[in-house]
Amino acid sequence: MKPQPKHSQILCAVALVACASLAPASAGTPALSAKSPAPTITDAIDWKVDTISPVTNPIFFEDPVIRTEIRPIFAYHRISKDFITQGGDAELYALQIRYAVTDRLAIIATQDGYMNINTGTGANLSGWMDVALGVKYALIDDKEHHFIFTPGLTFSIPIGSNEIFQGRGSGEWNIFASAEKGWDKFHLIGNLGLRIPNDTNEQSTSLHYSVHANYHVCQWFIPFVEANGWTVLSNGNNLPLNSEGYDVFNFGSSNAGNVTQMTIGGGFRSRLAKNLDLGVAYEKAVLDPNGVTDDRFTFDVCIRF
Repeated sequence: MKPQPKHSQILCAVALVACASLAPASAGTPALSAKSPAPTITDAIDWKVDTISPVTNPIFFEDPVIRTEIRPIFAYHRISKDFITQGGDAELYALQIRYAVTDRLAIIATQDGYMNINTGTGANLSGWMDVALGVKYALIDDKEHHFIFTPGLTFSIPIGSNEIFQGRGSGEWNIFASAEKGWDKFHLIGNLGLRIPNDTNEQSTSLHYSVHANYHVCQWFIPFVEANGWTVLSNGNNLPLNSEGYDVFNFGSSNAGNVTQMTIGGGFRSRLAKNLDLGVAYEKAVLDPNGVTDDRFTFDVCIRF
């Protein structure tokens, strides 16, 4: 087995530390004194109005901003020819839902949908995904300094189709934290999380980390770059593979211990209306072994309320 690059394992942790180092020591905005100037129109506009959600790795790269939204997603995924399937492709149709209970607390449904897999050996597989539900809470929401820090957790319920490697094990927890810092039209997002299965023989335990940077050129064009990484901390004992399944699958690979996989990509969002964002992204696997991923195109629509 080839040694894995160490720098990729701390990519998102660096982003989170960079964001956090720019946060003030205490959250919130100080009260105005009698001598304080009156707020301007610009000050009254919440900086988060111009923020966007990540597009790649939608199941685990959670936006730190609290929103109410419906998010249809379509992904076209090409499988590496070095994988056991000898290449092939997959299509995913999914719908995410987020509901802001308060301006700091949201209930989130991050995984569901239907998947078709066409392998390079000619086999055609299809079925329903597992369902993941959870919550997130904006622990720090500092409007003055354009910073937000949001921890959260989700639980993946194993009710999907075994044919597409879902519905296995006893469920999986995802404990995560996301942060975002804004500088006028530029925004940086970092996410760090831990995937913990209840059955460690059926599924692997892994660390995931993501980073996103965007620049708000105009309403119609908000380009971004994103990177997503996964490092297996403890392999399962299910399939004799030397890699794991990135965001969609947890194979419980028995030979994937300490393996790191990563994708890098980019795209843009377009704000078609005040409450309607279109997202387009392309990402490519960049570390060996590529495993189940060669590259992927992701399209989504964020419908906000």
